[in-house]
Amino acid sequence: MSRRQKKMLIRIIIAAVLLISLNFIPVDGWLRFVLYMAAYLVIGYDILIKAGKGIKNRQIFDESFLMAIATIGAIGLAIYDKSGDYTEAIAVMLFYQIGEWFQSYAVGKSRRNISELMDIRPDYANLVRDGAIERVDPDEVEIGGTIVVNPGEKVPIDGVIIEGTSSLNTSALTGESLPRDAKAGDEIISGCINMSGVLKIKTTKEFGESTVSKILDLVENASSRKSRSENFISKFARVYTPAVCAGAVLLAVVPPIVRLFAIGIQADWEIWIYRALTFLVASCPCALVISIPLSFFAGIGGASKEGVLVKGSNYLETLSQTKIVVFDKTGTLTRGVFEVNGIHHSQMENEKLLEYAALAESASSHPISRSLQRAYGKEIDRDRVDDIHEISGNGVMARVDGVQIAVGNDKLMTLLGIEYIPCHSVGTIIHIAIDGKYAGHIVISDIVKPQSKEAVAALKNAGIQKTVMLTGDTASVAEKVAGELGIDLVYSQLLPVDKVEKVEELIRSKTDKAKLAFVGDGINDAPVLSRADIGIAMGAMGSDAAIEAADVVLMDDDPMKISKAIKISKKCLGIVYQNIVFAIGIKLICLLLVAMGLAGMWLAIFADVGVMIIAVLNAIRALFVKKI
Repeated sequence: MSRRQKKMLIRIIIAAVLLISLNFIPVDGWLRFVLYMAAYLVIGYDILIKAGKGIKNRQIFDESFLMAIATIGAIGLAIYDKSGDYTEAIAVMLFYQIGEWFQSYAVGKSRRNISELMDIRPDYANLVRDGAIERVDPDEVEIGGTIVVNPGEKVPIDGVIIEGTSSLNTSALTGESLPRDAKAGDEIISGCINMSGVLKIKTTKEFGESTVSKILDLVENASSRKSRSENFISKFARVYTPAVCAGAVLLAVVPPIVRLFAIGIQADWEIWIYRALTFLVASCPCALVISIPLSFFAGIGGASKEGVLVKGSNYLETLSQTKIVVFDKTGTLTRGVFEVNGIHHSQMENEKLLEYAALAESASSHPISRSLQRAYGKEIDRDRVDDIHEISGNGVMARVDGVQIAVGNDKLMTLLGIEYIPCHSVGTIIHIAIDGKYAGHIVISDIVKPQSKEAVAALKNAGIQKTVMLTGDTASVAEKVAGELGIDLVYSQLLPVDKVEKVEELIRSKTDKAKLAFVGDGINDAPVLSRADIGIAMGAMGSDAAIEAADVVLMDDDPMKISKAIKISKKCLGIVYQNIVFAIGIKLICLLLVAMGLAGMWLAIFADVGVMIIAVLNAIRALFVKKI
């Protein structure tokens, strides 16, 4: 409990004790008024100050103004009819403040829970300087510096392990409970917790550019991107509050005048003014204004706990409306770990053909290039390679040992006018030409992730109507993977620009309400991620491109998290709609009862506080998504 909440709780207790005590103390006249006003000011002085500031700043119509005018009006009525009954005005303010305290406590608890879930911010870094270890602020560590992470400490900055082995707890980043092994040569990202051995790390980024900083910034700023539901509530409050104030004025004035002049019955101004003041108390929209943003905040926090980072409530809302999911194949549905499975029709020794291919592809970081280099198995001598030209979506041309080498798909061979031998094996076929003559081809296969089939089925259970796969692979490879996983539609042999065109085509063919999500590895798919209704980056731990381009970032490479993200968003939006219907429905019923004289101020404030408490409790449910 914060200091502010403790002070408010003390005020509530003092005011309650004073109110109860005054009902048993036989005092009258001015002394009674002064004692009751002391109790009123103890519990309501801050509301009066807020209302005054609102009037001064010409922002009159808020809940503070409504509570101030209603309670001061009730006190005025008690003075006018000389009843000396100020209990109602104080009780109304007391119950309102109890509701505010409860709301503040609930929001604070929600924020603390999220802070604990995302407790990945490092407090210090152990910097190796002149052979000694200094504990410094992570901001002081430069790129290329050496840090030491002891067992139990958080990794403060992204880098590469240069010494030591350990297990890493990545649960705060990915939601995974199983530790990951780490050894010398492995890349390591900030936010992980070192569980066993001492690690010496060479930093590759400054703290401000490290994964932990980007994630914390993303989560902390998510509230700035508001959903349509939140914008609706803001607009609703701006219209609703002046409207109910006008309604209260009409309720106080019109019925007495009609009764007096049209019917000739006594006006009974006190009754109608009291009803108007009660109408103002009952009209407070705080349940709606508080619970909707809190629902989204809790939903984003709950998703973060599971390793699903959502950049704003607008994206959470769009995600809940997703009906079409489009996948990039490599690194999303497959591991992106390619292996050389065969060398066919080679015009030389297989090892020599593989050597030429690996050297020609040595400047590329594409998974296929890496697989050729792994299969070659020797250190790449870049001095042997020059004049490298990458032809996007087709392959690479380079000069190796003075010989012109072309390595790529059948499109590259056709582009160069080289007759190639088709391959009937399932996999990615890499053709090689030497000095303009065909030299053979290499078969490379990707490995499908074991969870992919289950993930596609889970999406259909979550209400997804169509699944689509886009890939640059050949039709045979694409159709084999799609058939194995149960994908509805597949497009193959696509260049990056073709993927954007296919996504735009799918967007044009769908209904307006249905949303399209594109799921990619976040590194090569930035244009498509940006073009889709919502972009989801997978396996994006440490990927700057993913965090920048995607709307939702899954912090590990588990495709099952896609359906989980959609289910979390649907739960959150369900809670939002429940609160909207519940709060507005009860509010309208209460206002009608008050206007008809069937509900007094006590019932009005009970209804208002009760609705707020129920709505806030319902909103907090969005935080708990473990079992989804």
